[in-house]
Amino acid sequence: MENLPEDIKKIINSAYPYIKEFNPAQKAVIESGYLEDKSNYIICIPTASGKTVLGVLPALKTILNNGKAVYAAPLLSIQNEKVQEFKAFEEHGISVGKHPSSSDLSVMVFESFDALTRFQWDVLRDVDTLIIDEFHMIGEYTRGPTLEAAITRAKIINPGMRIIALSATLRNIEEIEGWLEGKCVEHDYRPVPLNKEVLDAEMFNTKNKNDVIVKIVEKAMQDESQALTFVSTRRFTESLATYVAKKINKKLTKEQKIRFKEVANKLLEVPKNKGSLPTTTCTKLAEAAEKGVAFHHAGLFNEQKEIIEDEFRKGNILMISATPSLMYGVNLPSKAVAIRDTTRWTSNGPQPIPVFDYEQMSGRAGRPQYDDVGYSYLVAKTSDEAINLQDYYIHGEIEITNSKLVDNKDAVYKQIIAQIASTLSKDLDELTDFFEKTLYGYQMSNNPSMSLFAADSLRWELENALQFLLQNGIIRATPEGLKTTEFGNLIAKSNYAVETAVKIKEYISTMDSFNIPEFIYALAETPDLPLITFKGRKNKDPVRDKMSESGLFAVDIGNPEATTVSLIEWINERNEFEIENKYGVYSASTRRSAYEASRLVRFAKSTSEILGSYSDLKDYDILSARLYYGVKEDIIPLVVGVKRLGRKRARNVVEIFGTDLKSVSEKELQKIDGIGETLSKKIKQFSENY
Repeated sequence: MENLPEDIKKIINSAYPYIKEFNPAQKAVIESGYLEDKSNYIICIPTASGKTVLGVLPALKTILNNGKAVYAAPLLSIQNEKVQEFKAFEEHGISVGKHPSSSDLSVMVFESFDALTRFQWDVLRDVDTLIIDEFHMIGEYTRGPTLEAAITRAKIINPGMRIIALSATLRNIEEIEGWLEGKCVEHDYRPVPLNKEVLDAEMFNTKNKNDVIVKIVEKAMQDESQALTFVSTRRFTESLATYVAKKINKKLTKEQKIRFKEVANKLLEVPKNKGSLPTTTCTKLAEAAEKGVAFHHAGLFNEQKEIIEDEFRKGNILMISATPSLMYGVNLPSKAVAIRDTTRWTSNGPQPIPVFDYEQMSGRAGRPQYDDVGYSYLVAKTSDEAINLQDYYIHGEIEITNSKLVDNKDAVYKQIIAQIASTLSKDLDELTDFFEKTLYGYQMSNNPSMSLFAADSLRWELENALQFLLQNGIIRATPEGLKTTEFGNLIAKSNYAVETAVKIKEYISTMDSFNIPEFIYALAETPDLPLITFKGRKNKDPVRDKMSESGLFAVDIGNPEATTVSLIEWINERNEFEIENKYGVYSASTRRSAYEASRLVRFAKSTSEILGSYSDLKDYDILSARLYYGVKEDIIPLVVGVKRLGRKRARNVVEIFGTDLKSVSEKELQKIDGIGETLSKKIKQFSENY
């Protein structure tokens, strides 16, 4: 702390009172001179070693010198977490928000920062320091290309902006340093030492890996700590949680059972508050939670996931079984981490998880300020498998971080559109020049085996992409160079995949009339609609029957069909309990899917206007509202006009009093379950103005 300027030290002491002194990794970074040096920096230290504060320090220095800083993060959950954390700086006159146009320190997701580099150059040029959290995700297939292109564009538009990249360990750090034109500080100190082991079922005289997990949880119970277990699928999170809950039930104290019962009740309240009976998934979750165990996956209500995370932090859940997506996102460490499944399903069948992912999951073990050691356990079935896992993961090297920009065709399309829409590139040569400045271009040209044909290879990729974009009316050739069409501009201003936009355009261009089930099915076949998935290999005939009843034909019944049917039921006012029971799907994700479908319908409306088709514009508005609110057409005005009324109460109002409510008194309205003084007043105001 003594090495910090007084004004920064004062803010850190106030915002982070638990930091009495910096740990060895933090000291090494600070003593490297990165605060005084104006170079770009990559800070590579282990998970839970205090990277955030190392990003905050240069941000504070910039702001105290009347500059602006952006903290970029990969996920909304991290963005929200960091905004809350940084709000402590506001006591010192530093404004914190989500956009640099209105904040000294803004926390942005990668996609939002990318949009800044495309459309708001004046705002971008005001940013003096860019902090990138989870920088190692630059090698990830989906978000990596967005981050890579955004950094490349930002360096061109605002060459004076300083970049501080916070990362887990990178194997090819010199290469990344070269591309970022920066320096790297590495350190292996971890505040909570991590003990990595491989356990096998044979050690415990069993053939079942779940029994090993039970032993890990029982050990955690003895230590008055908790466990976090990673498995490969949603179904496995549920079956493991149920198995462990049953095994440890007899070892729970009366006091624990009371606390766990409270958690279970909270979880069951979530669907009830949304006007649905608890689904079978909710019931299964609550039954496990009563015994101190929970599962966590994308098929739960968002509020249930938040409850699980909060209660785990409070110590009211002994174990969470989760899919690997939990290795990123919210800060949810645990003394013990168990990794039961080391393979995951891909389009090429089961594949071993990368060593990098193993390190990320293991890194969740050991809670700073709580634990003096963390334990990471790989679980094998046999002793032979244990030896292989030890060699591959514990003693193996992490993978090289390679750009996925050109592997991801949609990313190439989107970045070409972004370059042309923002007028940064107007021909193939200028596009080539931009892509050569990306990490992909740098790695190709600096690889001895690829450098000879790197330029030709890149040009060939870009020519093919340009041909696709020209053919689909996204860009056009003019005497002044390449320009985006109206359709291209629409895509550029959205975050949708080019494939999504093209599929919607093709559907609109060929439809004879506005057919709601058919339109929803078309949306379900785009990559941007979050799918409602089947819970298992159950009978899919109910989905097929509903498709047929809706005039839809499908050869295979998969998740797009399950999503289509669920959304058709949703806009006909079926609740999650009814949808899950009838079709065997994870219906808790219906609202999220419906919300995104509603937004896609609005995008389709804009596409229709661009195509010069105006006859169905009202139909788009009606369908968008029905998806958003989950209602039939007749109560749209009521749910839109009366905030927080909701579809269930709105339907009750209409069924009892009809749609003309002018003659209905507030007292009469209050006789309906769930409608009090405030809501009845709002309904009356609506009826008088409608």
